[in-house]
Amino acid sequence: MSPEQFLQRVQKAPPAPVYLFLGPEVFQLSACRRALVDKVLAPEDRENGLSRHDLEETTLASVLDDARSLSLFAPNRVVWVSGAETALPRGRAASDDENSAASELAAYLKRPTPGTVLVFEASRYDFEGEDRAKMERVQKFYSAIPEVVELRPYTLESARRLAQDLAKEAGLQIGLAEIGLLVESLASDASRIANEIEKLRLYTGGARKVTGDDILRLVPNAQASNIFALVGALGRADRKRALDSLDTLFREGEYLPLALTFLATQFRLAMAARDSGLKTSQQIQAKLSQQGIRIWRDRAEQVHQTVGAFPGDKLGRAIEKIFRADKALRDTRPDDRVVMEELVLSLTN
Repeated sequence: MSPEQFLQRVQKAPPAPVYLFLGPEVFQLSACRRALVDKVLAPEDRENGLSRHDLEETTLASVLDDARSLSLFAPNRVVWVSGAETALPRGRAASDDENSAASELAAYLKRPTPGTVLVFEASRYDFEGEDRAKMERVQKFYSAIPEVVELRPYTLESARRLAQDLAKEAGLQIGLAEIGLLVESLASDASRIANEIEKLRLYTGGARKVTGDDILRLVPNAQASNIFALVGALGRADRKRALDSLDTLFREGEYLPLALTFLATQFRLAMAARDSGLKTSQQIQAKLSQQGIRIWRDRAEQVHQTVGAFPGDKLGRAIEKIFRADKALRDTRPDDRVVMEELVLSLTN
């Protein structure tokens, strides 16, 4: 089930005796943990009713023994177990040991302790990429647990919706373009988005609208933020803002081919939009989304601005200049600043 489904169920019905939380998304994990503890334990019972274990420091058998124990000081208990991945045995005898440990867990599931909720947290591996096989092994080991909550990382779209919701709750005045800049510069990390929104709320005092400069000034990873600022300024043919952003990137030691990669992507999308005869940002967003390209409203607006700023053959020539600049940066001992400043001047001429 998803974290949203878990939160809905735990509000409406008694919790299950055992849960497995899978995945690296800590923001959702924290929300689920708070909801579960609030549901099971009264405030006065939380000191004695909440037990924490780490399977890197103890064994699964010890955890199950604790779960079977009754507390003299709290009528209900939550036993939270982190590092659940480490319960999987290693080495030649791993198969036999794994079957034995899985059998112990299955035995507990047949007769769980009344009033106790046992939670296993496996947050080390992701669901895709190199971690996929490891995650599948964890899922197989804990397959006896019927209640599984998958904590998948936020996509760009879902992170933007989260940022908008958090900003609204905080009373933060922030536009869609600034939301997009915030989410991209934080790589859709929900926990960091929540932290930075609170910082922006305190910084502005809720008295004025958040600007892009506020985000560049306060948010960590300012290099990434300035990459997007540079891309946006060049897409609008805004020479002054592009040179200011470039200066910041140089001072902070940013890897400039990365900026060119983002810039090349924006210009290619602009060419695709122009060749398809798309006239508005709404049309650009709809068309590219149909083609499987993830794009949101303010990015579609940036692409639309690029189409307008580079009419006719100027767009194709701009893509050629970006390619030559990228090649020049990779030459032996190039003067990176000269290469990039020449690109900015030529694109904003």
